[in-house]
Amino acid sequence: MTLTALMHYQGALLLRSQRWIAPLVLYAAFLAVGIRSGDPAPDALGYAAAGLVPVTAWLVRICVTAEPPAARACSAAAAGPVRVHAATLLTALAGALLAGAAGAAYAVLLGDLERRPAAGTVLAGAVAVAVCALTGAAVGAVCSRPLVRGRGLAVLAGGVGSLLAWVVAVSPARVAVSALVEAARSDTVPLPLGALAGALLLAGAAGAASALASARRS
Repeated sequence: MTLTALMHYQGALLLRSQRWIAPLVLYAAFLAVGIRSGDPAPDALGYAAAGLVPVTAWLVRICVTAEPPAARACSAAAAGPVRVHAATLLTALAGALLAGAAGAAYAVLLGDLERRPAAGTVLAGAVAVAVCALTGAAVGAVCSRPLVRGRGLAVLAGGVGSLLAWVVAVSPARVAVSALVEAARSDTVPLPLGALAGALLLAGAAGAASALASARRS
């Protein structure tokens, strides 16, 4: 079974479960409360990106726990536990990126683009969305099954991990959002490519650790 087929299967499980509604409603409320018409577009985009960190971590937990244990064992036997677990992480990340694209569009529609080049601002916002989604996926991967099995402990760890991703100076999400916030006070909007590279490495390492742990415990 290919990774694409596994992602389609995991996506169908996610949609049928309707457990995605809660994090996306929370994200919509976060945007509605925090973004106002006329706000500088970089500020609005940074806010929309920042909200993706806990939302993505939540979606990861939903995806990795969507299958009943017996069904997960069958999937792992057919396609391998590493590939199955990778598909769950990528499915959650894809869902978060879709939500982030909608959030970024909302931020651009309400935000003020007059003082800055629109294309550069939108591109910087898109990079920040990707960075925050990847960071959230890393948080979700290390704070969910199989590395953290207890539901209460996983929720607590995901919340603390998301908070740390917002406040720790070296966090890719913090760097990307800070770049947009600072750009709102100037006429230039730099691309946070360094943060994107860091987020890719962080998400890759967290995903690999989670997938390998899944293989050992299968």
